[in-house]
Amino acid sequence: MIHLTLRQLQLFDAVARHLSFSRASGELHLSQPAVSMQIKQLEEAVGMPLFEQVGKKIFLTDAGREVQRSSQEISQNLLDLEGALADLQGLKSGRLIVGVVSTASVFATRLMAHYRKLHSEVQLTLNVVNRETLLHQLAHNETDLAIMGQPPEGRDLSAQAFMRNPLVLVAAADHPMAGERAIPFARLAGMPLLGREPGSGTRSAMEAIFRKHGIGLAPAMEMNNNEAIKQAVEVGLGLGVVSQHTVEQELRSGRMVALDVEGFPIMRDWYLVYRQGKRLSPAAQSFRDFVLEQGAQMELGVPRAVTR
Repeated sequence: MIHLTLRQLQLFDAVARHLSFSRASGELHLSQPAVSMQIKQLEEAVGMPLFEQVGKKIFLTDAGREVQRSSQEISQNLLDLEGALADLQGLKSGRLIVGVVSTASVFATRLMAHYRKLHSEVQLTLNVVNRETLLHQLAHNETDLAIMGQPPEGRDLSAQAFMRNPLVLVAAADHPMAGERAIPFARLAGMPLLGREPGSGTRSAMEAIFRKHGIGLAPAMEMNNNEAIKQAVEVGLGLGVVSQHTVEQELRSGRMVALDVEGFPIMRDWYLVYRQGKRLSPAAQSFRDFVLEQGAQMELGVPRAVTR
Protein backbone atom coordinates (compact mmCIF):
# COMPACT_ATOMS: atom_id res chain seq x y z
CA MET A 1 0.00 0.00 0.00
CA ILE A 2 1.28 3.47 -0.91
CA HIS A 3 1.54 5.82 2.05
CA LEU A 4 1.16 9.44 1.06
CA THR A 5 -0.53 12.57 2.37
CA LEU A 6 -3.00 15.04 0.90
CA ARG A 7 -0.38 17.74 1.43
CA GLN A 8 2.09 15.84 -0.73
CA LEU A 9 -0.53 15.52 -3.45
CA GLN A 10 -1.27 19.23 -3.22
CA LEU A 11 2.42 20.04 -3.66
CA PHE A 12 2.75 17.52 -6.48
CA ASP A 13 -0.28 19.02 -8.27
CA ALA A 14 1.25 22.50 -8.14
CA VAL A 15 4.57 21.29 -9.57
CA ALA A 16 2.77 19.23 -12.25
CA ARG A 17 0.65 22.20 -13.35
CA HIS A 18 3.55 24.63 -13.55
CA LEU A 19 6.25 22.09 -14.48
CA SER A 20 8.42 24.23 -12.25
CA PHE A 21 9.49 23.81 -8.63
CA SER A 22 10.12 27.52 -8.23
CA ARG A 23 6.70 28.61 -9.52
CA ALA A 24 4.98 25.92 -7.44
CA SER A 25 6.81 27.04 -4.30
CA GLY A 26 5.79 30.64 -5.03
CA GLU A 27 2.15 29.67 -5.42
CA LEU A 28 2.18 27.71 -2.15
CA HIS A 29 4.33 30.25 -0.26
CA LEU A 30 6.95 27.62 0.58
CA SER A 31 10.67 27.44 0.00
CA GLN A 32 11.80 25.53 -3.07
CA PRO A 33 13.86 23.04 -0.98
CA ALA A 34 10.75 22.27 1.09
CA VAL A 35 8.74 21.49 -2.04
CA SER A 36 11.57 19.41 -3.51
CA MET A 37 11.86 17.40 -0.30
CA GLN A 38 8.14 16.61 -0.24
CA ILE A 39 8.22 15.54 -3.89
CA LYS A 40 11.23 13.33 -3.18
CA GLN A 41 9.36 11.68 -0.29
CA LEU A 42 6.34 11.16 -2.57
CA GLU A 43 8.56 9.55 -5.22
CA GLU A 44 10.02 7.24 -2.56
CA ALA A 45 6.51 6.25 -1.49
CA VAL A 46 5.50 5.57 -5.11
CA GLY A 47 8.76 3.81 -5.88
CA MET A 48 9.31 5.59 -9.19
CA PRO A 49 10.38 9.06 -10.35
CA LEU A 50 7.45 11.36 -11.10
CA PHE A 51 9.44 14.01 -12.96
CA GLU A 52 12.36 13.92 -15.35
CA GLN A 53 14.65 16.79 -16.26
CA VAL A 54 15.62 17.52 -19.86
CA GLY A 55 18.00 20.43 -20.05
CA LYS A 56 16.58 23.13 -17.80
CA LYS A 57 12.99 21.90 -18.09
CA ILE A 58 11.13 19.21 -16.15
CA PHE A 59 8.45 16.90 -17.50
CA LEU A 60 6.06 14.36 -16.00
CA THR A 61 7.04 10.73 -16.33
CA ASP A 62 4.42 8.07 -17.12
CA ALA A 63 4.14 7.44 -13.38
CA GLY A 64 3.80 11.18 -12.81
CA ARG A 65 0.90 11.40 -15.24
CA GLU A 66 -0.85 8.53 -13.42
CA VAL A 67 -0.37 10.25 -10.08
CA GLN A 68 -1.63 13.54 -11.57
CA ARG A 69 -4.80 11.84 -12.83
CA SER A 70 -5.48 10.20 -9.48
CA SER A 71 -4.64 13.42 -7.62
CA GLN A 72 -7.20 15.33 -9.69
CA GLU A 73 -9.82 12.68 -8.95
CA ILE A 74 -9.08 12.84 -5.23
CA SER A 75 -9.30 16.65 -5.25
CA GLN A 76 -12.63 16.49 -7.08
CA ASN A 77 -13.97 13.88 -4.64
CA LEU A 78 -13.07 16.18 -1.74
CA LEU A 79 -14.83 19.09 -3.46
CA ASP A 80 -17.86 16.87 -4.05
CA LEU A 81 -17.84 15.95 -0.37
CA GLU A 82 -17.63 19.60 0.61
CA GLY A 83 -20.55 20.42 -1.69
CA ALA A 84 -22.63 17.50 -0.44
CA LEU A 85 -22.08 18.48 3.21
CA ALA A 86 -22.90 22.10 2.42
CA ASP A 87 -26.04 20.94 0.63
CA LEU A 88 -27.09 18.91 3.67
CA GLN A 89 -26.59 21.97 5.85
CA GLY A 90 -28.67 24.09 3.50
CA LEU A 91 -25.73 26.36 2.64
CA LYS A 92 -25.55 28.35 -0.59
CA SER A 93 -21.99 29.54 -0.14
CA GLY A 94 -18.99 27.96 -1.77
CA ARG A 95 -16.51 28.48 -4.57
CA LEU A 96 -17.41 28.63 -8.25
CA ILE A 97 -15.00 28.69 -11.20
CA VAL A 98 -16.53 29.63 -14.55
CA GLY A 99 -14.54 29.46 -17.78
CA VAL A 100 -15.63 31.63 -20.70
CA VAL A 101 -14.43 31.91 -24.28
CA SER A 102 -13.23 35.43 -25.03
CA THR A 103 -16.07 35.99 -27.51
CA ALA A 104 -18.60 35.66 -24.68
CA SER A 105 -16.73 37.74 -22.10
CA VAL A 106 -18.89 40.87 -22.42
CA PHE A 107 -22.26 39.33 -21.61
CA ALA A 108 -20.77 36.63 -19.36
CA THR A 109 -19.32 39.33 -17.11
CA ARG A 110 -22.75 40.93 -16.87
CA LEU A 111 -24.32 37.59 -16.09
CA MET A 112 -21.88 36.90 -13.27
CA ALA A 113 -22.29 40.39 -11.84
CA HIS A 114 -26.05 39.90 -11.79
CA TYR A 115 -25.70 36.45 -10.24
CA ARG A 116 -23.42 37.86 -7.56
CA LYS A 117 -26.09 40.35 -6.53
CA LEU A 118 -28.32 37.38 -5.75
CA HIS A 119 -25.60 35.20 -4.20
CA SER A 120 -22.98 37.53 -2.74
CA GLU A 121 -21.72 34.79 -0.44
CA VAL A 122 -20.42 32.67 -3.34
CA GLN A 123 -16.72 33.13 -4.18
CA LEU A 124 -16.63 33.60 -7.96
CA THR A 125 -13.72 33.16 -10.33
CA LEU A 126 -14.09 34.06 -14.02
CA ASN A 127 -11.43 32.78 -16.45
CA VAL A 128 -11.59 34.28 -19.95
CA VAL A 129 -9.59 32.10 -22.36
CA ASN A 130 -9.65 30.88 -25.95
CA ARG A 131 -11.66 27.84 -27.01
CA GLU A 132 -8.83 25.29 -26.95
CA THR A 133 -7.70 26.36 -23.49
CA LEU A 134 -11.26 26.13 -22.20
CA LEU A 135 -11.63 22.60 -23.58
CA HIS A 136 -8.36 21.69 -21.87
CA GLN A 137 -9.66 23.09 -18.57
CA LEU A 138 -12.87 21.10 -18.91
CA ALA A 139 -10.97 17.91 -19.73
CA HIS A 140 -8.75 18.35 -16.67
CA ASN A 141 -11.60 19.41 -14.38
CA GLU A 142 -10.06 22.84 -13.83
CA THR A 143 -13.36 24.69 -14.19
CA ASP A 144 -16.83 23.99 -12.80
CA LEU A 145 -18.87 25.35 -15.68
CA ALA A 146 -18.04 26.86 -19.06
CA ILE A 147 -19.77 29.23 -21.46
CA MET A 148 -18.84 28.68 -25.09
CA GLY A 149 -20.18 28.09 -28.57
CA GLN A 150 -21.02 24.62 -29.89
CA PRO A 151 -18.72 22.19 -28.03
CA PRO A 152 -17.08 19.40 -30.04
CA GLU A 153 -18.48 15.90 -29.92
CA GLY A 154 -16.68 13.01 -28.28
CA ARG A 155 -15.38 14.96 -25.28
CA ASP A 156 -17.79 13.56 -22.62
CA LEU A 157 -19.34 16.98 -22.12
CA SER A 158 -22.85 17.96 -21.13
CA ALA A 159 -23.99 21.04 -23.07
CA GLN A 160 -27.21 23.03 -22.88
CA ALA A 161 -28.02 25.93 -25.20
CA PHE A 162 -29.27 28.99 -23.35
CA MET A 163 -29.08 31.92 -25.78
CA ARG A 164 -28.80 32.69 -29.47
CA ASN A 165 -25.39 33.84 -30.76
CA PRO A 166 -25.67 35.73 -34.06
CA LEU A 167 -22.40 36.12 -35.96
CA VAL A 168 -22.32 39.30 -38.03
CA LEU A 169 -20.06 40.57 -40.79
CA VAL A 170 -18.71 43.94 -39.69
CA ALA A 171 -16.92 46.70 -41.58
CA ALA A 172 -15.61 50.20 -40.95
CA ALA A 173 -18.32 52.86 -40.91
CA ASP A 174 -17.06 54.35 -44.20
CA HIS A 175 -16.83 51.02 -46.05
CA PRO A 176 -18.18 51.21 -49.64
CA MET A 177 -20.83 48.54 -48.89
CA ALA A 178 -22.08 50.22 -45.72
CA GLY A 179 -25.75 51.05 -46.14
CA GLU A 180 -26.29 48.65 -49.05
CA ARG A 181 -29.06 46.05 -48.75
CA ALA A 182 -29.21 42.37 -49.75
CA ILE A 183 -25.57 42.20 -50.82
CA PRO A 184 -24.80 38.96 -52.74
CA PHE A 185 -22.31 36.72 -50.95
CA ALA A 186 -20.20 36.58 -54.12
CA ARG A 187 -19.22 40.23 -53.53
CA LEU A 188 -16.98 39.02 -50.69
CA ALA A 189 -14.66 37.17 -53.07
CA GLY A 190 -11.25 38.77 -53.02
CA MET A 191 -12.05 41.20 -50.19
CA PRO A 192 -9.62 41.40 -47.26
CA LEU A 193 -11.03 39.33 -44.42
CA LEU A 194 -9.92 39.26 -40.80
CA GLY A 195 -10.27 35.86 -39.15
CA ARG A 196 -9.85 34.22 -35.78
CA GLU A 197 -7.21 31.53 -35.37
CA PRO A 198 -7.94 28.01 -36.75
CA GLY A 199 -9.85 25.95 -34.21
CA SER A 200 -11.94 28.78 -32.80
CA GLY A 201 -15.72 28.48 -33.04
CA THR A 202 -16.05 31.72 -35.01
CA ARG A 203 -13.40 30.61 -37.50
CA SER A 204 -15.18 27.27 -38.02
CA ALA A 205 -18.48 29.07 -38.74
CA MET A 206 -16.69 31.44 -41.11
CA GLU A 207 -15.09 28.55 -43.01
CA ALA A 208 -18.44 26.73 -43.25
CA ILE A 209 -20.36 29.61 -44.82
CA PHE A 210 -17.61 30.35 -47.35
CA ARG A 211 -17.46 26.65 -48.24
CA LYS A 212 -21.27 26.62 -48.64
CA HIS A 213 -21.07 29.46 -51.17
CA GLY A 214 -18.13 27.93 -53.02
CA ILE A 215 -15.66 30.68 -52.22
CA GLY A 216 -12.18 29.96 -50.92
CA LEU A 217 -11.34 31.49 -47.57
CA ALA A 218 -7.85 32.92 -47.12
CA PRO A 219 -7.95 35.56 -44.37
CA ALA A 220 -5.72 38.55 -44.98
CA MET A 221 -4.91 38.50 -41.26
CA GLU A 222 -5.44 36.03 -38.42
CA MET A 223 -5.91 37.23 -34.84
CA ASN A 224 -6.39 35.31 -31.61
CA ASN A 225 -8.91 37.65 -29.96
CA ASN A 226 -11.96 39.67 -30.91
CA GLU A 227 -10.64 42.99 -29.59
CA ALA A 228 -7.84 42.89 -32.14
CA ILE A 229 -10.31 42.09 -34.93
CA LYS A 230 -12.60 44.96 -33.87
CA GLN A 231 -9.74 47.45 -33.84
CA ALA A 232 -8.51 46.26 -37.25
CA VAL A 233 -12.01 46.54 -38.71
CA GLU A 234 -12.45 50.08 -37.34
CA VAL A 235 -9.30 51.33 -39.06
CA GLY A 236 -10.30 49.74 -42.37
CA LEU A 237 -7.93 46.77 -42.58
CA GLY A 238 -10.74 44.45 -43.68
CA LEU A 239 -14.04 42.77 -42.86
CA GLY A 240 -14.51 40.65 -39.76
CA VAL A 241 -16.94 37.97 -38.61
CA VAL A 242 -17.68 38.36 -34.90
CA SER A 243 -20.41 37.61 -32.41
CA GLN A 244 -22.90 40.47 -32.29
CA HIS A 245 -22.53 40.41 -28.51
CA THR A 246 -18.92 41.61 -28.82
CA VAL A 247 -19.71 44.67 -30.96
CA GLU A 248 -22.84 46.07 -29.30
CA GLN A 249 -21.23 49.37 -28.35
CA GLU A 250 -19.38 49.81 -31.65
CA LEU A 251 -22.55 49.28 -33.70
CA ARG A 252 -24.63 51.59 -31.51
CA SER A 253 -22.01 54.35 -31.62
CA GLY A 254 -21.57 54.05 -35.39
CA ARG A 255 -17.88 53.20 -35.15
CA MET A 256 -18.55 50.18 -37.38
CA VAL A 257 -21.48 48.66 -39.27
CA ALA A 258 -22.92 45.18 -39.75
CA LEU A 259 -23.15 44.51 -43.49
CA ASP A 260 -26.40 43.13 -44.92
CA VAL A 261 -24.76 40.25 -46.81
CA GLU A 262 -26.49 37.07 -47.97
CA GLY A 263 -26.22 34.37 -45.30
CA PHE A 264 -25.61 36.77 -42.41
CA PRO A 265 -26.11 36.83 -39.55
CA ILE A 266 -25.00 33.23 -38.98
CA MET A 267 -27.27 31.98 -36.22
CA ARG A 268 -25.55 29.89 -33.57
CA ASP A 269 -26.07 29.29 -29.87
CA TRP A 270 -24.26 29.87 -26.61
CA TYR A 271 -23.93 26.77 -24.45
CA LEU A 272 -23.45 26.12 -20.77
CA VAL A 273 -21.00 23.21 -20.60
CA TYR A 274 -19.62 20.90 -17.92
CA ARG A 275 -18.16 17.42 -17.74
CA GLN A 276 -20.61 14.54 -17.99
CA GLY A 277 -21.10 12.88 -14.63
CA LYS A 278 -19.68 15.84 -12.73
CA ARG A 279 -21.39 16.42 -9.42
CA LEU A 280 -22.24 20.11 -9.39
CA SER A 281 -21.78 21.91 -6.09
CA PRO A 282 -24.77 23.89 -4.75
CA ALA A 283 -23.11 27.08 -6.03
CA ALA A 284 -22.54 25.58 -9.49
CA GLN A 285 -26.09 24.21 -9.61
CA SER A 286 -27.57 27.59 -8.68
CA PHE A 287 -25.45 29.33 -11.35
CA ARG A 288 -26.48 26.73 -13.92
CA ASP A 289 -30.17 27.26 -13.10
CA PHE A 290 -29.71 31.03 -13.19
CA VAL A 291 -28.08 31.00 -16.64
CA LEU A 292 -30.61 28.62 -18.17
CA GLU A 293 -33.49 30.68 -16.77
CA GLN A 294 -32.05 34.00 -17.85
CA GLY A 295 -30.96 32.77 -21.28
CA ALA A 296 -34.55 32.70 -22.52
CA GLN A 297 -35.08 36.29 -21.35
CA MET A 298 -31.85 38.02 -22.30
CA GLU A 299 -31.83 40.60 -25.05
CA LEU A 300 -28.36 40.78 -26.54
CA GLY A 301 -26.72 39.67 -23.34
CA VAL A 302 -28.52 41.92 -20.85
CA PRO A 303 -30.44 39.89 -18.24
CA ARG A 304 -33.76 41.13 -17.02
CA ALA A 305 -34.17 41.85 -13.35
CA VAL A 306 -34.97 38.83 -11.21
CA THR A 307 -35.69 38.54 -7.52
CA ARG A 308 -34.76 35.97 -4.95
